[in-house]
Amino acid sequence: MSVSKRHNYQIILHPFVAEKSLSLMDKENKLQFIVKRDATKAEIKRSIEEIFDVKVESVNTMITKHGKKATVKLKPEYSAEELGMRIGIF
Repeated sequence: MSVSKRHNYQIILHPFVAEKSLSLMDKENKLQFIVKRDATKAEIKRSIEEIFDVKVESVNTMITKHGKKATVKLKPEYSAEELGMRIGIF
């Protein structure tokens, strides 16, 4: 595994799955991930694009009791539901 790829996996810790995140996936083409607390939006975007081979439209972050949560909106030509199935959310 390349250093860049390894670094990406250190930024994106795991998918965040809750009722709201499933609704966002279905209605707004968004996925949620728990990420490293000091990760920037640009690092999160690059990591998601490189790990999952998709294009990201936007990234929003918030600190929660679960850690830093990133809500990632995919570009229209990519499906959050399809990516969710690929990574085992369903």
